[in-house]
Amino acid sequence: MLKRALLWIGILALAGCSSVSTEYDYDEKVAFGGFTKWAWVEATPDSGSANYQMDGLNDRRIRNALTGQLAAAGLSQVPASDAQVLVNYLTQVEKKIDVDTFYTSFGYYPYYHSRHGYWGTGVQADTRVREYKEGTLIVDIIDAKTKQLLWRGSGTDTVRKNLTPEKRTEQVQKVVAAIFEGYPPGKQK
Repeated sequence: MLKRALLWIGILALAGCSSVSTEYDYDEKVAFGGFTKWAWVEATPDSGSANYQMDGLNDRRIRNALTGQLAAAGLSQVPASDAQVLVNYLTQVEKKIDVDTFYTSFGYYPYYHSRHGYWGTGVQADTRVREYKEGTLIVDIIDAKTKQLLWRGSGTDTVRKNLTPEKRTEQVQKVVAAIFEGYPPGKQK
């Protein structure tokens, strides 16, 4: 009983720490449970996607995380010629600005206007501007025969600076796991 309670406390603590915002869209006519074989979308030199993923370290992290999540969903990686679905991902980073204004009051003070004295309040505004980057990972699952998009999931989170390689891997795993909470569509959570 104690172990079960501790497990739930741990799960709730991790869920509370999650700042990943996710979104999903899919073709509602597709029976996703029938898919068992997948492969990566192959880049072709003329498609422009050959140079698509520029960061080889994060590319490996993302591919490893996706491979693990797809295996957990019951899909096995096979050569592209044998695949039922193809998987691709893309990343984007946007610069964001957060502006916060705080108002503080420091009491009453006298001020004068003309011949009459008045009392007023002292209010001070403190505005802080913070610039940060927000990263989005988009995962596509495509029908291998028709090349039609079947499912798209995305996860967005704040890009943290100065992370160790281990922390970067952990962050990628967290985002990919959050995205795959929506795959296959309709699964019990």
